[in-house]
Amino acid sequence: MKRLFDLLFSVTVLLFFLPFGIILGLLIAGTSSGGVFYRQERIGLNGKAFKLFKFRSMSVNAEKSGSLTVGMKDSRITKIGYLIRKFKIDEFPQFLNVILGDMSIVGPRPEVREFVELYTPEQAKILDIKPGITDYASIEYFNENELLAKADDPKKTYIEVVMPDKIKINEKYLTNPTLGHDLKIIIKTILKILGN
Repeated sequence: MKRLFDLLFSVTVLLFFLPFGIILGLLIAGTSSGGVFYRQERIGLNGKAFKLFKFRSMSVNAEKSGSLTVGMKDSRITKIGYLIRKFKIDEFPQFLNVILGDMSIVGPRPEVREFVELYTPEQAKILDIKPGITDYASIEYFNENELLAKADDPKKTYIEVVMPDKIKINEKYLTNPTLGHDLKIIIKTILKILGN
């Protein structure tokens, strides 16, 4: 049932979003060099790697300066990137990942390999469930970039404070990964975006 819901929800969202997505793609391509989409390796279910889709919001090869984005004033973010990041629009192409079966609508956000390799055996249990576009931790850490921007050492803060807390928060979902629970998190996410 969850998989069927994921597919129907994703196809519906992408169809409604398509006209806006085309316009956004033209703006991204026309205002900065590089492609419209950005694909980054993430670690998903059972530790399997996959390519996560996003609208490109940063300059080409920005990941060479680090995988963390620190604040909205990060110089690597493009002009259009600031807007689409504020409203999480850069995440919309991940509905393609859901259709491909790499992700679910709701589930723990997939991490990059660099950070997954730091998981303790207990934390690694988060990989027993398919990753998602949104989760409790995404809502709690909606402004994560701004939080890290205030840290003296953003990467250290992420590894020692943010990442463990996000995993702990998501344990609440792991105990009850049902469709009803998914709907509750989706509604909370939408309200958070609209209220931001």
